[in-house]
Amino acid sequence: MIKNYFKIAFRNLWRHKSFSLLNIAGLAIGMASSILILLWVQNERSYDRFHNNADNIYRITVEADGGFGAAVNPAGMPAELQAKIPAIKNTVRLSHPSTNVFQYGDNSFEEKRGFYADSTFLHIFSFPLVAGDRATAMNRPDAILISEDLAKKYFGDTEPIGQSLKKNNQELLTVTGILANVPSNSHLQFDYIMPMSAIANTNEDLINNTWDNYNFYSYILLDERFAPTAANLAALEKQMDDIYKSHIDEQFLKMAFHAQPLTAIHLHSALQIELPGNGNAQYVNTLFVVAIFILIVACINFMNLSTARSARRAKEVGMRKVVGAARVQIMGQFLGESLLISFLSLLIAIGLVYAALPAFNYLAGKTLAISLFDGKLLLMMIGIIVLTGLLAGSYPALFLSGFKPIEVLKGRLKLGGSGNLVFRNTLVVLQFVVSIVLLIGTAVVYEQLSYIKNRNIGYNKSNLLYIPMKGDIWNKQAAYRSELERNPLTADFAITNELPTNLFTGSTNIQWEGKDPNSQIVVPNLDVSEDFFAIFQMELAAGRAFSTDFKGDSSNYIINEKLAGIMGLNAATAVGKPITMWDRQGTIVGVVKDFNFKPIQQPIEPLIMRLNSYGGIVVVRTQPGATEATINALEKINATLNPSFPFSYNFVDQDLDNLYQGEQRLAKLVNLFAVLAVLISCLGLYGLSAFMAEQRFKEIGIRKVLGASVVNVVYLLSRNFIGLLAIAIVIAAPVAWYAMDNWLNGFAYRIDIGWMVLAAASLVAVVIALLTVSYESIKAAIANPVNSLRNE
Repeated sequence: MIKNYFKIAFRNLWRHKSFSLLNIAGLAIGMASSILILLWVQNERSYDRFHNNADNIYRITVEADGGFGAAVNPAGMPAELQAKIPAIKNTVRLSHPSTNVFQYGDNSFEEKRGFYADSTFLHIFSFPLVAGDRATAMNRPDAILISEDLAKKYFGDTEPIGQSLKKNNQELLTVTGILANVPSNSHLQFDYIMPMSAIANTNEDLINNTWDNYNFYSYILLDERFAPTAANLAALEKQMDDIYKSHIDEQFLKMAFHAQPLTAIHLHSALQIELPGNGNAQYVNTLFVVAIFILIVACINFMNLSTARSARRAKEVGMRKVVGAARVQIMGQFLGESLLISFLSLLIAIGLVYAALPAFNYLAGKTLAISLFDGKLLLMMIGIIVLTGLLAGSYPALFLSGFKPIEVLKGRLKLGGSGNLVFRNTLVVLQFVVSIVLLIGTAVVYEQLSYIKNRNIGYNKSNLLYIPMKGDIWNKQAAYRSELERNPLTADFAITNELPTNLFTGSTNIQWEGKDPNSQIVVPNLDVSEDFFAIFQMELAAGRAFSTDFKGDSSNYIINEKLAGIMGLNAATAVGKPITMWDRQGTIVGVVKDFNFKPIQQPIEPLIMRLNSYGGIVVVRTQPGATEATINALEKINATLNPSFPFSYNFVDQDLDNLYQGEQRLAKLVNLFAVLAVLISCLGLYGLSAFMAEQRFKEIGIRKVLGASVVNVVYLLSRNFIGLLAIAIVIAAPVAWYAMDNWLNGFAYRIDIGWMVLAAASLVAVVIALLTVSYESIKAAIANPVNSLRNE
């Protein structure tokens, strides 16, 4: 029987090639789209799960008043927690050096991805060590563990274990281990690891075992018997708070510590001083829903085309029932056909995925791969076949198996105007609701990103080039400044300890007259040179910029309007007021107009600025059209004063763009899948319009004989679809507005969704749909009526 079912299924597919092609193409595109999205979703949700103890590893985070949360904590805390909390089996601290230059023979490179780590690093994390002794590799202070890529880069085919690397043209390090390249689904991304003991005698936090300075990423390994319930974790965090409070002054008592699951860091961490590369759970969920919607749209296509052509199989169903076939058997036959089409569609979809994966990886910023031997992937594909086959075939099976054999064989079966037509129209509306929602979403994301890019952030981000000080420059700052000032191309420069693109350092130890003693806000701070405001083209609301002409400016401050407001002052009244930070009392000499120094998702925060006396990052405002010449001039200065260290530079506007990579990728992906959803919908619409034109072939012939024009016929065949599109727009517009308004609420500064956005996206959908329908309508309208009436 099953063999017979499949034989009939293949015959039907072959007999109705065009409709079979539309069915399979729609399902294949829908499946391929869903598989691509699900591969991405699976990757995003797999971060850090490859560690053997992933479920027992937590990161310590800190929270202060005002919702300020940070991913770092004090140097002295982890060891004390392990000593006093039995549930904590082990701890490890990580410190992120800004950059290091390593040299082996003639090979010298600047490496930016590395950590200092406690010797327990390899005992807590499961990063594979392909060479070296895992138990002792980090025991000596001059050790370094490097990745396979770094080993190849420096040593080629030479055995790297035991080789020496010169660090920053000074100390020699011994390679004691080769790590497998870090998986892309790790929130810790690095090319080398050095022992924390290497800086134990030079790092002030380590020397003093500090509890009031937050510079270390700290992880704890909990006992396997610890049950991570909400109550147990709250009790653990209470113990951490109590231990912390026993080591610090009263002014820090409002700090609270949390245990953040390792596997939650990538998608659920919106903390300050976070490691780069985190994802966004909202975006993952959004695209997961998009994958489901696209699959539903593809299934709706199948349902529509199958039920629309039901008359062609009515006699087959009637004959089967006459010879004794039960309804369940007929349903089984049609569901089997649906599963067969689903299977064939999946085979094509897999080919499409293989072909599209490189382009998809480029858009998503991933290195995803598909392996048919992956158990999870096989289960997912089997699930897609079964889900799609049953979902797409359920209604056609129920509908077709319900035909009454007497009515069918006597030719009295009526398909039009019944519940079948209502259901089919409902499916068409649902298809275009999904497509229009995706189109509106694409338009809103594009508008918001355009707003972010063009918004006045309080300074001129264009033509700002920056160079981090490193190597010998730190000891030659006077000569470096002199060289910069001497060249007209580099004379417009400022020095800052951090860039105002994503500022995260802050202080709670700030006092002023009349401050609420119960208030403990975190105030970000910047140390800037006197030319900083001119170079960034920032405006002062009151007062003046720093100047070396005023000797007292070394202890004075400039604040922003936001901090002045928190102090209960305006810009004018704030100037001249005393303020103290870290027990250093000074006077407010200026108030700068508010500017964004964090991503635009966050509102402008209070800011305090001091005069920079020790260097950091040099920012040069380049002259229009002279960027390349400026870079060459800076490179020559570096070659003269800092020959052992490679020259490197970046641009402020590029850094700002990088802050919104997640949003930019979301926009590209939503745009791609919105187009595919519309394409799938149009395939179904084309099939339906072709079927309707075929059904009304004789009617059209009669109308043309009676004088109907081409326009009349096109309108006759299209008006039903126009009505359905209108209903879809009425439903989709408020749904899309609600969904996208919620997304925009994640931004402190956002656009308002105007009716023009809704109208434009809806118009695009209408135009595409009408062009699709019109093709078959026009073809039917211009056909010779003699052909349709010849047999009458």
